[in-house]
Amino acid sequence: MAIQFTAHEVTINLKDRMALKAYLKDLFVIEGQGLKSLHYVFCSDEYLLEINKQFLQHDTYTDIVTFEMSEDPEVTEGEIYISVDRVEENAAKFGVPAYQELHRVIFHGALHLCGYKDKSKKDQELMRAKEDEYLKKYFRL
Repeated sequence: MAIQFTAHEVTINLKDRMALKAYLKDLFVIEGQGLKSLHYVFCSDEYLLEINKQFLQHDTYTDIVTFEMSEDPEVTEGEIYISVDRVEENAAKFGVPAYQELHRVIFHGALHLCGYKDKSKKDQELMRAKEDEYLKKYFRL
């Protein structure tokens, strides 16, 4: 099972990548979802806006777009695009460190691939609780 982090035309300061990869693998095990491959692409607002328009027909900025590429629902092969611009702006808006917001979004994408949704109020609450749970464990908050 491979997990990759790539920066596309942005600079990203992602510390302890090996520890994060191990933690993400554990997240999939805990959530009972198989994992074959996971590719995170860190990018700009403009790049992610184009992906959002092209693939989802959404003409809005977002912090994350997640794609499940596997035909087998039991095993994830995912691509996750994260706007570094949006993460930094949201961190300032919510009064949290940028690295913490970045990890929240990283875990958010993984949780989507594990089957969690965030369209309804109830789903959003569960997603936020799961994000908080994994953030607390990861940073031992």
